Formats: sequence, structure tokens, C-alpha cells
Amino acid sequence: MINPSILGQNEQGLNVGAQKGSNRLADETSPYLLQHANNPVDWYPWGKQALNRATRENKPIFLSIGYSACHWCHVMERESFEDPDTADILNRHFVSIKVDREERPDLDEIYMAALHLMTGRGGWPLNVFLTPNLKPLYGGTYFPPKECFGMPAFKRVLNSIAKLWFQQPKDMIESSEKITQAIKVHTSYEPSLASMPDSSFLANAVTELLKQFDDEWGGFSIAPKFPQSTAISLLLRQYSHTRENSLMRAATVTLDRMAQGGIFDQLGGGFHRYSVDDYWLVPHFEKMLYDNAMLSKVYLEAWQATGKDLYRRVTLSILDYVLRDMTDVAGGFHSAEDADSEGVEGKFYVWSKDEVGAVLGEEDADLFFQCYGLTDEGNFEGKNILHIPRNESKFDNKNDSRKQVAHHVDQLQQRLLAEREKRVRPAKDDKVIAAWNGMMISSLARGYQATGDVRYLNAAKRAANFLLKKMVLDGVLMRTYRGTDRPEGTGISKIPGYLDDHAEIASSLIDLYEASFDQRWLREANTMARRMVGNFWDRKDGGFFYTSAAHDDLLVRTKSFHDNAVPSSNATAAIVLMRLSKLLGNHDYWDKAEQIFKSTSGSIANQPMAHFGLLCALDFFLGPVTEIAIVGNDNNTTKMLEIVHNRFLPNKILALARPTKVDSCSRLIPLLEDKATTPEKATVYVCENFTCKQSVDTPADLHRTLTSLK
Repeated sequence: MINPSILGQNEQGLNVGAQKGSNRLADETSPYLLQHANNPVDWYPWGKQALNRATRENKPIFLSIGYSACHWCHVMERESFEDPDTADILNRHFVSIKVDREERPDLDEIYMAALHLMTGRGGWPLNVFLTPNLKPLYGGTYFPPKECFGMPAFKRVLNSIAKLWFQQPKDMIESSEKITQAIKVHTSYEPSLASMPDSSFLANAVTELLKQFDDEWGGFSIAPKFPQSTAISLLLRQYSHTRENSLMRAATVTLDRMAQGGIFDQLGGGFHRYSVDDYWLVPHFEKMLYDNAMLSKVYLEAWQATGKDLYRRVTLSILDYVLRDMTDVAGGFHSAEDADSEGVEGKFYVWSKDEVGAVLGEEDADLFFQCYGLTDEGNFEGKNILHIPRNESKFDNKNDSRKQVAHHVDQLQQRLLAEREKRVRPAKDDKVIAAWNGMMISSLARGYQATGDVRYLNAAKRAANFLLKKMVLDGVLMRTYRGTDRPEGTGISKIPGYLDDHAEIASSLIDLYEASFDQRWLREANTMARRMVGNFWDRKDGGFFYTSAAHDDLLVRTKSFHDNAVPSSNATAAIVLMRLSKLLGNHDYWDKAEQIFKSTSGSIANQPMAHFGLLCALDFFLGPVTEIAIVGNDNNTTKMLEIVHNRFLPNKILALARPTKVDSCSRLIPLLEDKATTPEKATVYVCENFTCKQSVDTPADLHRTLTSLK
């Protein structure tokens, strides 16, 4: 490997036949790439044109990976990529490639692994130097324009790499070979020979999680604190089995503190990316679609498990935020909102007391100050991040007077929100990502189930129709779509989808079926699952690769089972296969899910905290799975569904048929076979562990039946 100390030497630029070219990012659709379209750097998008040039001219590749909401990506652009002198070095000695990590998560995974192996750290911007055949030479994250904080100046790094490449190519190639072999070992997957994991794996994982729990402020790490939705989902599932209060406390304290903190947008709804402190007060202000999809789902689960109104309010505020601010004109959902506006992080979200007083008037402003913790000195660079102080909760509606106050404060919120809309908004990444849209469709479908608010169902159906019509081209699911500045529906879909795209879309289509009982969604889910198995399943060792054969420009083909910012795509795929197996009677799907668990049992046992997604999937596999079939078309049917949806039943499948369509529905869904009802009454059949309860036809009887389940 390259000795990092070399990169601190003061090397002069080398003149080895520099060429200048136009910036090719102007033809891209990614907002992140377009942000760099006017840089003096001769950027290429990832593709054959850039790779062929590197090979033809024997130049090293400078690969820079980031995303539109990345603060330090913006900083490095301003300091270095807009600097003519820095651009001159890059243009003379390197083939420079810009990549949006959200478009190409496969490249990001490979070269982030390389960076960890080379430096022991990671993050974005991810800047890696490669040989023309894509093998890593050296890398880092943010490089400053001048040497500081022990980091070498970026121009010194560039000149040092160029000198080493052109003067010591043999040493550089040998170094890259060693790094490449290490990457292959790091990203390879050796199937475990262990037996099927059991419930002890779940118990061990939550035991480890509780050791990390911050009993006062919630969360499972020191600052910076990220919401860990999947960890909380696992706690709720384990609590439903064991009734251990420590599990529910860890979940609810964390959810409470996040909802009260500045990480939650108290005016507009939705969560920011993470908190820079232990108290969830000061966030990094970017908002990501996937965070809000996962958090709306886990708050909904907590509402079902506890009945606590705070969790209902937070759930709905997230969904309403997405419908209001993150919905594309074509029907999909946008990816992210930036942390900065007018070049200042958080400016859009913070308030002074004078600003609030000017909108609300003195008396109402004093009430608002009390509810949201505003002070003269502020809590963030002289301004106030709105939060709910620990001793003051407007959500504590225990009596009529508190309810009246809460209602009034809600009205004040809306007035301030209207005023905030006049400000310059943070930049938005308005591309549509298939996987993240699947996650959001699922949340909206479940939101409709729990609330009956048809807006959520309509938005979920519209998004699903858009994805299937505009992002599936010739039978291939695409990763991204962007239609800004184009007539509605004529945007561009590009890049063949990855495993997470297929798994999350299939999962969302199952949720749409269980919300609407339109069998079209179930058929589409099965089609997506078949594509997923056909294109990503490892026929030798089991499990799913992250990429299909269509992604042919990669150093290695990865297969990952651990969580990152989102649950492992193998975990989502396993849940999809199990749900479809139960609904459609497809035993091969169940067998494939079982193979995933068997082959990863060793990894889960060794690193339970890295596999919360797989552990939630394992909880479904171990069961019991509650199978609910409803036959009916009267008002009683709606009441029966309300009872099902208001209860925390994470491991359930649900099917419904009208009395006149039982036979036709059962051809697709065996669970509905031989289910009969009288025309006047809805009938519900509940089965668990291959045993069916007595059918019921009143809401009270259904409530008792579900309560009796273990």
C-alpha cells in the first residue's frame, strides 16, 4: 500500500501531456452530478467512455463519490473542484469520475470497503484513486485545500499520486493488487455450516442492544446519534414475545426523546438525518426519504403496541410531510432535502424569539416559547431549534384543558409553518429511487390501514402505478427516475435496479394488497419476486447478490447481509419470500428464505448488532405467523379490519375476499380456500402454527381471538 506520509511531501506538479476537455456531467440527470457540471474539472460520469480513456492513456482514475445532501461534499467542491489550479492538476494527470452514491450504491460499497481497509475510516465525500483496471491505489474522505488538522492538502495528494504512478508504476500496481485481494476477502461471503438460528439469537441481540442503551436520552450510541429504526422494531417484536419491560422502555424512551428533540422537525414534520449531540437536540439538518419511511413505520408499530397518541401524531406528521414536500409530479417520491439553505446549515429551520413574536403576537408567542423551548440566547448559533423540553409536552393530553392548549398550539404551528414557507428552501434531490420509494409506499399503505385516511392509500397506489409504468422498462426495473423540467411522465429512468430495489418494491406491493385487497398488487409483487430470484439468487451458495449480471463494470460482485443506513436487502428479500410463500402457497420461496438464515447464522451470532434486519426477518420465520382470512363486504368487515390494523401483529398475513368472489380469489391465495360466510355477516378465520381458531363474525369475538394469540 502507499505510505500515507508520502502524501504530505511538497511535490511539484508533473507535466505529462495534459489535456483539457469539457465537463460531461451536464448531460446527467442526477442533481448531485449536475451540481458539478460547471466545475473546471474535466469530470466524466462512470461509464465506458471514462474507463476506456484511462486504459488508452494509462492514467490513474480519480473517483469521487458523494450525494446531493452531503455537507462536506459541498465544501470540497467549493474549495477544490471549483479551483482552477486544482482542476488543472486533475485534468493533466487523471481521468476524473464523479458518482452519485444513491445512483450507484454498488460502486460506493466496493470502494468504501477499500477505504476502510486502507485507512480504517470512511464517509463522504469518498475520494479514491484507481488503476485503469479499477483497482484501488489510495483514498480518503474530505481533503482540505491547505494542510490542516493533520490532513494533507488536496493538491499535494494529487501531485504525489501522479508522481508515484508515472515514476514507480510497478510499486503502485503491486500495491493495488494487495488492496484488491483484501477487498475480495472483505466482501466475499463464506456460507456458514451452522444449523438454523433459533430464538436465542434474538434474545442475545436485544441483550447486547440494551447494554448500549442510553437510559436518560434514548438511543444506542454516543453522539452522533442516528435513529435506529430496525433496532427499535426488533425490541418491539421481542417485547411482544417476552413482555420484558426493559425492552419496551428502551424502545419508547428512544422514540419519545427523538420526537421531542430538534432532530424532529416540530413545524413541518419529518426527521433530519442524525443528531450531533446526545440529546437529539441539534441535528444535521438534511432529510432523507428512507429515514422518514423507516421512522414512520416504527412509530406506527409503537402506536399499535402502546396506544400512545404521541406516536400516532409523529407517524401522521411524517406521512403528511412526504405528501406535501417530497412528492414528484409524476407520482413518485423525491430522495432528499439538503441541510443548507442560502449556504448556511439549518437556516431554513431555526428561529429567534423576535421572529416568532412578529408572526404570533406577544401572548401566543409566550405560549409557543414555553412549549418549544425558545430562549433569547438560542440553542444553535444564536437561533432556536424548536424542541419540546422534557418538562413541557403539548402531547400530554390527559384532560380537556390540556387538549385545548394542544389544539391551540397546533394552530400556532400552522401559522409559523406558513411563514417558514416564505423562506428560501434547502435544495432538493428530486430524483426518484426505486428502493426508497418502495419503503415509502409501504409506510403509506400501513398508514392507511391504521388510520383509514384514504389520502395515504391513494398516494401509495399512485406511486406504485408510476414505478411499474415508468421505471420498469422491457421487464427490467430501473434504479432511478428524474423528470424535472420535462412534461409529466416523460422523465428518464436509468441504471438497472439492484437487489434492494426489487425487494423493497415487492414488499410495498404486498403491503398495498393487504391495504386494498386488489389482487393486481399481489400478482405484481410475485412478478417482482420472480425477477429478484432469477437475477440475484446465488445458485451455488444461496443468498442474494446485490447486483445482477447487468452490472458488469465492477471490481467484485458483493453479497451483503449486514445493515447499513437501511436494513440489509437480503433481510427484506427474505421477508418478501416468506410473506409471498404464505399468501401464495409457494414453498420454494420459504425454502430460499430458510437457506439465507442457515447460511448466515455464524455471522449473526458473531455480530448481532450488525444484523437487526435479518433478525426481524428471523422473527417472522420462527413465528408464529398469524394468518387472517376475512370474507365479507358489509360495514362489519370494516370494523373487523380496524381491529386487526390497530393491533401490533408484525408477523401476520392478511387476505380478504367478497362472498361472491371466494372461489376466484382462492385460485391465487390458498388461504381463502373453502372459506364461507353468510351474505349478512363478515366472517374472520384466524390460523396460527397450522391450527385454525373457530371462525368469528363479530368484532368482540375477533378481539378476544387475537388477544388469545401467543
